[in-house]
Amino acid sequence: MLTRLKLTALRDQIDSLLDEAARRELSLREALAFLCEAEVARKDERRIQMAMSIAKFPFVRTLEGFEYDAQPSLDPKQIRDLATGRWVANGDALLLLGPPGVGKTHLAVGLGREAIRHGYSVLFVSAATLLTMLTKAHADGRLEERLGHFAKPKLLIVDELGYLPLETNAAHLFFMLVSRRYERGSILVTSNRNVSEWGSVFGDPVAATAILDRLLHHSHVITIRGDSYRLREKRRSGLIKPTPFAADAQSSA
Repeated sequence: MLTRLKLTALRDQIDSLLDEAARRELSLREALAFLCEAEVARKDERRIQMAMSIAKFPFVRTLEGFEYDAQPSLDPKQIRDLATGRWVANGDALLLLGPPGVGKTHLAVGLGREAIRHGYSVLFVSAATLLTMLTKAHADGRLEERLGHFAKPKLLIVDELGYLPLETNAAHLFFMLVSRRYERGSILVTSNRNVSEWGSVFGDPVAATAILDRLLHHSHVITIRGDSYRLREKRRSGLIKPTPFAADAQSSA
């Protein structure tokens, strides 16, 4: 009967669960709640595992594993607030800006994982891959289908915008996607370029302004003015000069 009802956690653990309920001397009502909690926990675990797989994160990173001490410009309270997922529920945008190596992708993956735990669908994609796919879909006459694919998840994470040269029509295609998601789904963008530079990133200042107009309307913008994790030791030894972001952080400190 448990199999027919698809109560697989109860089916697989029924003896041990009943023994535990008896050991605790639970009432019938309490025992029923205990059994339901076990089933719900199993279903949540499977849902999270499936959603993590669908999200296509490039690696496993958690917010607990982020080294906040190494990035003093970052407010841990703000990140904890974002981890509640309210901004995803509201369909807001989140921009994580800063030089390479300061942990933007780490934070993006960590926040994406937290969004999944709160029940939201998530998809992670690099900016270069996203725009290459949209460009190809446009050439093949399948742009609407591909836009629908990227518009579907409640949270779309676009990583590394500005790191690589973009296709000629990238600005217009990205604008179409942002417009499709505007006030319907959240988008998280990581970039090594300040928003004032996005005109040069897209090669079209007018389109970049239109993109930012929608992204910044309901948004959270976090600029990390720190040093690269990967190059910190070399900078300390004087082998590499600090980045502009890092130099600004040091002077302000």
